[in-house]
Amino acid sequence: MSGSGEVVGAVLILIGAIFSLISAIGIVRLPDVYTRSHAASKSSTLGVLCALVGTLLYFLISDGFFSIRLILGIFFVFLTAPVAAHVICRAAYRHQVPLAEQSVQDELKDYYMENEIFVVEDKVELVNDQAK
Repeated sequence: MSGSGEVVGAVLILIGAIFSLISAIGIVRLPDVYTRSHAASKSSTLGVLCALVGTLLYFLISDGFFSIRLILGIFFVFLTAPVAAHVICRAAYRHQVPLAEQSVQDELKDYYMENEIFVVEDKVELVNDQAK
């Protein structure tokens, strides 16, 4: 029975390592902060989750040991990485960090122009006297 646990764990850890490698390549190669953040959050989260699930299944199948620490690690990585990436991208957009030249659509531009929300010298200005 321990042979199957080792194989399942090794395959999931290998998949996690491959996704983490793809994420690292994406962070280096992609053109702007928005696409880099996407690479860092999506694929690295999947890579870490695969590695942690592989470790959890390895110990569960081969040793019969269930680790609540691994479950908590999976939960916190799954919860915090996408939220952090979203907040970083939102802050970059509010500080008017330019999109890559290859970008074809900016859906937030209409919203910010309609509400006239701009960040000037680290202060948020609401031009329309709307408090949101």
